[in-house]
Amino acid sequence: MLSSTKLYGGSLLTMMGQQTRSESLLYYFRIEDHIPEDHLLRLVDRHIDFVFVRETLKTSHSHTGRPSIDPEVLLRILLIGYFY
Repeated sequence: MLSSTKLYGGSLLTMMGQQTRSESLLYYFRIEDHIPEDHLLRLVDRHIDFVFVRETLKTSHSHTGRPSIDPEVLLRILLIGYFY
């Protein structure tokens, strides 16, 4: 079985990209403050757990090279395309 991690400089790196949500420290605009609570994309985020994407694609990612774009983000982009 292929591993999706590699050892670099003594630390473990993963080649499957992962994007974490964080607030910016440089500006005060928060997109969360400008999207209505009943917006379709908020409902999707609230009711669909996308953890299965990472588990499903874990074996498809190489153990070498640069980290990929987060597969969860790619699936969300596809859904937005279908919805709109």
